[in-house]
Amino acid sequence: MEEHTHADGTTHTHADGTTHTHADGTTHTHADDEINVKREILLKKILSSEARLRLNNVKMVKPDLANMVENYLLGLAAQGRSSGQITDEQLKQILLSAQQPKRDFKINRK
Repeated sequence: MEEHTHADGTTHTHADGTTHTHADGTTHTHADDEINVKREILLKKILSSEARLRLNNVKMVKPDLANMVENYLLGLAAQGRSSGQITDEQLKQILLSAQQPKRDFKINRK
């Protein structure tokens, strides 16, 4: 068994493959941790530092949108369709196109 510390600051010891729960109530396995680390490494490679900062800020406010954009970017990279690093401006365009169109509801009062 090895002791380790996660990004959220929790430290614990357990055998590989066991499930653990963090203070925020999330539960995951070591396989989940490894996948998340690999995602972060790939995102660091394909995003400029400004774009990475923007995506992290979006993740705090709209985690679903950030996750969808991350999956899209990782998909582009996997297909070899990303040419160099994604700039902050390019990420802004991706974020705008990824957001669902807002619907306006008109209420007529008589």
